[in-house]
Amino acid sequence: MSSTIIFDLDGTISDPKDGIVRSINYALEAHGFDSRAEAELLTCIGPPLDASFRELLETADESLVNSLVKKYRERYADVGFSENYLYEGVFGSLRSLYDEHPLAVCTSKPAAFARKIIEMFDLDGFFEFIDGGDVGVSKVTQLSNLLSMERVGPGSVMVGDRMFDLKAAHENGLSSVGVLWGYGSFGELSAQKPDIMLDKPQDLFRVVELLD
Repeated sequence: MSSTIIFDLDGTISDPKDGIVRSINYALEAHGFDSRAEAELLTCIGPPLDASFRELLETADESLVNSLVKKYRERYADVGFSENYLYEGVFGSLRSLYDEHPLAVCTSKPAAFARKIIEMFDLDGFFEFIDGGDVGVSKVTQLSNLLSMERVGPGSVMVGDRMFDLKAAHENGLSSVGVLWGYGSFGELSAQKPDIMLDKPQDLFRVVELLD
């Protein structure tokens, strides 16, 4: 099985802030809660959505959490996915990498939403597949499943902007690349000891240094 460069989506390929923040507040308000300031919700970009709602409301009520997720996705499916911006330099870097190596996406958001975003930016031709998550499924499990199904090889690399991406890579024996243009701080990423840290999308060519 060939080595694959596996990309996170939110905060790595595109900036999803507006759609995520507005959709979270839509869900909160629909359930009678006050909306939250944008700055407070930036930590929700990256983790699984259900985990973010549990933390925001300090709740263990799974029925409430599932209802919030459902309401969030109602708005996100309609308009939230389109409130997304491609990071400058990503398209060119993906095009260069695609010429030589298999590329894929592994994101915590449902695959249907991820595909809509990837297609919106005309990036779908670059990726072998797009793997999406769901409530209760960690990125560790997602990568483990991809390896067990031999959709990616053991010499593959995970590229992401949050600790969840790097932790998932390490727990599955993969190399990791932390990117600093997304929503994870230098401290958060460096604590996970990535093999490489990148400052800008134009540096993504360095990922090939880690491929077996």
